[in-house]
Amino acid sequence: MMQHRPQSLGFGLGLRAQHYREILDGNPAVDWFEVISENYMIPGGQPLRMLDAIAERYPVVMHGVSLSIASVSPIDRAYLKDLKALATRVKPRWVSDHLCWTGVHGMNLHDLLPVPYTEEALQHVVSRIAQVQDYLGRRLVIENVSSYIEYECSEMNEWEFIAEVARRADCWLLLDVNNVFVSSTNHAFNSRSFLDAIPADRVVQFHLAGHSEGQTCLIDTHDQPVCNEVWSLYEQALQCFGPVSTMIERDDNIPPLSELLEELNQARSIAANVSGWRATS
Repeated sequence: MMQHRPQSLGFGLGLRAQHYREILDGNPAVDWFEVISENYMIPGGQPLRMLDAIAERYPVVMHGVSLSIASVSPIDRAYLKDLKALATRVKPRWVSDHLCWTGVHGMNLHDLLPVPYTEEALQHVVSRIAQVQDYLGRRLVIENVSSYIEYECSEMNEWEFIAEVARRADCWLLLDVNNVFVSSTNHAFNSRSFLDAIPADRVVQFHLAGHSEGQTCLIDTHDQPVCNEVWSLYEQALQCFGPVSTMIERDDNIPPLSELLEELNQARSIAANVSGWRATS
C-alpha cells in the first residue's frame, strides 16, 4: 500500500549562491530550500560548506537536472553513486528530477527533452524509475517538463502519461505549474484538464517560475517573475491538491533575495485565500 505523501514543508526558495551569506546572516522567512543536486555533487569546497550550514537551519530537498530517466542509454551508475552520497550527507526530505531525457550515447545535450507518450516509453520510464528508487532506497519525485514539440507517435496525452508513471512506478510527483502553463499555451490544451488528471495523492511539491515569450512559443527560461496567468493556475492547483510544498524557482537574472521573498509572500497569500493554509513561518 502506498505511503501517505510527505507533509507540506510550506513555502520555499531555490538555493542560489548569490544569497548564501544573506540567508546565513539574516535568517529570512523561508520555510525550506531546494538545491540543484549537481551543484553539490563534488568532494568538497565552499558550496558544500554553505549547504551544510544552511541544511542545519532549514529543511532541504534535492532537485536534479541530469538523471535522464527517459534516456535509452544505460543509467549512469557513477552519477547515481554521487547522488546517493550527497543525499546521505544532506538528508533531504526528498530527491527529484525531470520526466525527460538529456542525452544519448554519452552526449549530454544540456536540455530537458520530452518523451513520446507511448506504452513502450511508459514501460521503459517506469522500469528506470524502479531501478533508481531501489538504488537510492527512497521514492523518487518526478517533474513534468515544458515542451516545444510533440511526437506524432504518441498514444496518449501528457497528463495521462504522467499519471500512469506515478501509479506504476509508485513514485511522487513535482508539479511545475509554470511548465503546465507553458506547454498548454504551446500545444493548445486545457491546463485545468492537466491538473484534474494528476493523482492528488502523488503530488508533493509545486514549482512556480517565470518564462519568456519567443517568436512562436513560450520558453521556460526561469528568468522572470511569476506571471499573473501562472498565479491563477497555482490557485487552481491548490484547489485540486491542497497544501503542497511550494517554491519559487529562479535560475537566471536572479534578483535580490527581498524580491523573491515578496513573490513567496504572494504564494502564501494565495494559498491562505484558497484553503486557509497557514504559513509555517
